[in-house]
Amino acid sequence: MVTPILQIIVTLTNRRINKLLLAAETALPPAQFNSFRKQFLNEFGSKYRKDLEHELRKQLKEWQG
Repeated sequence: MVTPILQIIVTLTNRRINKLLLAAETALPPAQFNSFRKQFLNEFGSKYRKDLEHELRKQLKEWQG
């Protein structure tokens, strides 16, 4: 149950990540953009997905009682 929901959230998040990275790339000098991109992707990478999955599982257990 969590996996389809997680996939939807990740897909929607990735679309927004791509838009934000494109905006940052146009606004920042290349060296600053590279640093920003690295930090941004670290925040929204695999750890974000693990945290999200953990919270979804926790919420699902609460809903099921």
